[in-house]
Amino acid sequence: MRRRSLTALALAAAVAVTGVGCTAERHWGGSTAKAGSGKAKVGLVTKTDTNPYFVELRNSAAAAAKANGAEFSALAGQFDGDNDGQVRAIENLMQQGVNTILITPSSSTGVLKAIKDARDAGVLVIALDTATDPSDAVDATFATDNFAAGEQQGAYVRAALAGADPKLLMVDGTAGASVDTQRHGGFLKGIGLKDGAPEVKGRTNANGDQSLAQQGMENLLQRTTDLNAVYSMNEPMGRGAYAALKARGVTGQLVVGSIDGGCEGVQNVKDGRLAVTVMQFPRKMAEQGVLAAVDYARTGQKPAGFVNTGSTTITDKPMPGVPSKDTAWGLENCWGGTT
Repeated sequence: MRRRSLTALALAAAVAVTGVGCTAERHWGGSTAKAGSGKAKVGLVTKTDTNPYFVELRNSAAAAAKANGAEFSALAGQFDGDNDGQVRAIENLMQQGVNTILITPSSSTGVLKAIKDARDAGVLVIALDTATDPSDAVDATFATDNFAAGEQQGAYVRAALAGADPKLLMVDGTAGASVDTQRHGGFLKGIGLKDGAPEVKGRTNANGDQSLAQQGMENLLQRTTDLNAVYSMNEPMGRGAYAALKARGVTGQLVVGSIDGGCEGVQNVKDGRLAVTVMQFPRKMAEQGVLAAVDYARTGQKPAGFVNTGSTTITDKPMPGVPSKDTAWGLENCWGGTT
């Protein structure tokens, strides 16, 4: 059985789903609350409402809120990069009277004015998973060190190539998003390359989406199949890239890496579709965010700075000099379900 720190806590409240502009909305509770009043009213804004990673973030935050007597609402953009939808979500939550907003910003800069308006109104704003630019646009950030996670993937791929020069394709996320930039840069550092290096045979942006990743990889493979490595920014994109690679019959020659640590992704490593994934811990981000919100409501004290919630390399083919855990450990500690 996978460990779940809050699995015993069922969400007794019924979940009402309504459309709000370009956002999907779920409500728990309904009264307004002020910082220092003792009553936490927490709003969560994620990039999408369908990506398993953000589903886990939402469910973990909802469970933590229930366990700590906080009211909770969750909103999401319709797609990765939906800045306007996230702005409307922030405005909606302020109208509801929340005293804390937890947000995974689609763009590091695209929602800064709405965040400033919320903070000016006395709302605690914590970024989860994705940092803003500048980082002090929010009160605090609870997230994976995404540069380090990318570097872990790159170091593994370099070791797995066993001295061969990389011939690399890169499947990136949303252009301009801090997570994408940091993971991309970390991977290149880990594998020992720079942007524009001739070893990088091509790259595509897939906005975190499996179908877009498959299409992008199909286009890249029209240029060359002389490859030995593939970087993917997250596991859905890794699965999309693998589908395209499999259709061209080139998976046997490749080291395919990813980042997320969802149960499906760990199973992909176990099954050999991915050589490696780097697990992150959305449950920890959500729980720590809610606890900070509860403390703010009780005491008025705000957290500050960056809190690294950690990452772990998962593979069944360990490499010298690259610390890792196997998929048995990964399946005990992963998030989400398998298909």
